[in-house]
Amino acid sequence: MDARQLAILRELGDRGSVTAVAAALYITPSAVSQQLAALQRTVPVPLTRRDGRRLALTEAGTALAAAAAGVASALAAAEQTVAGYLDASPQPVHVAAFDSAASAFFPSLVARAAAEGVDVRCTDQDVAQERFPALCADHDVVLAHRPLHGPPWPPTVAVTPLLREPLDVALPRDHPLSERDEPLTAADVADEPWIAVHQGFPLAASLDAVAAAASRPVRVVHRLNGFPVAVALVAEGQGCALVPRWTGPAHPGVVLRPLADVRIGRHVEALARPDRVLRTTVGRVVVLLRDVAADLSRPT
Repeated sequence: MDARQLAILRELGDRGSVTAVAAALYITPSAVSQQLAALQRTVPVPLTRRDGRRLALTEAGTALAAAAAGVASALAAAEQTVAGYLDASPQPVHVAAFDSAASAFFPSLVARAAAEGVDVRCTDQDVAQERFPALCADHDVVLAHRPLHGPPWPPTVAVTPLLREPLDVALPRDHPLSERDEPLTAADVADEPWIAVHQGFPLAASLDAVAAAASRPVRVVHRLNGFPVAVALVAEGQGCALVPRWTGPAHPGVVLRPLADVRIGRHVEALARPDRVLRTTVGRVVVLLRDVAADLSRPT
């Protein structure tokens, strides 16, 4: 087997099409197909299958792609060993994050990294939950989130926990429930109009948990993924919303109240390809992200 061929198989598993692999590697689709065909000749079981017009991995192909990640990690470790003897400028570290994590993490991360001479390049990526691991193909570190009781990330990515963040109910400051002394329950807020995220995104299931705890459905009047807009609508009396406690935006016209009878929240985690984390600068950025997370969650 050839390491280059294994890398292309891995890219196909992550990116989902020959065309996407070719674009990422700056080669032609024909070259991708030729490399895959050469790899297939060395393996006695099918590695790929047709899925409509796309080429997908078989179960054996998926297993070999996972092994290819181990090969890439070994090569990265060897390259890092050699790099220690070279006087070369480190490569920039590319970090992607969903919207609220970008707002909360990026300013402090960039400042801390610059103080250590690490060049961090940031981008925002707000995607459905199952698409976060695939972002690791194009970014060194990806800040992702998933519900507290959601499934774990696939073993193809290295995961660094950052936050276990509760979700609170955002209410207008002049709402009667915002002044109540006793803890709120799901039944207290279930009949309010709700501002929710789009279906398929990581926090959509949290509102379902509120409805289940209240034993009745909730009424969603607005769907949008941007917390600043959601909080602004809450302040205008347009409904209530579930907002992250530490990374959500503050608003003078909004009060955050926890729910006493339903445990809702999210994991915020840094994802990366295992071989990327072996780079000294990438590993350092992951450590800095943990430091920023500790500051965000520290009681004030």
